[in-house]
Amino acid sequence: MTSRTTQTVVRFSSPFRLPGLDGAQPAGEYRVDYDEELIDSVSMLAWRRVGVFIHLPAIAAQSSTQQMVPIHQSDLESALEKDHKPS
Repeated sequence: MTSRTTQTVVRFSSPFRLPGLDGAQPAGEYRVDYDEELIDSVSMLAWRRVGVFIHLPAIAAQSSTQQMVPIHQSDLESALEKDHKPS
């Protein structure tokens, strides 16, 4: 099966929490990878998301260690929605 990874950057203006991450993460920009598999179809090209990963720490953070942590898309969407709500 054919697969691909696409990358985007998300921005948090406040510290945030995601299940599976140790404690709150600081505000900043974070790289997020989306792994997708090609769905076999005769009539059109379609992709199914099979994994979402956030890169830690934030892009601007100076750190000697980096990690890529699997997360759920719905958790990321909820955290971004909460972050972008007016106070």
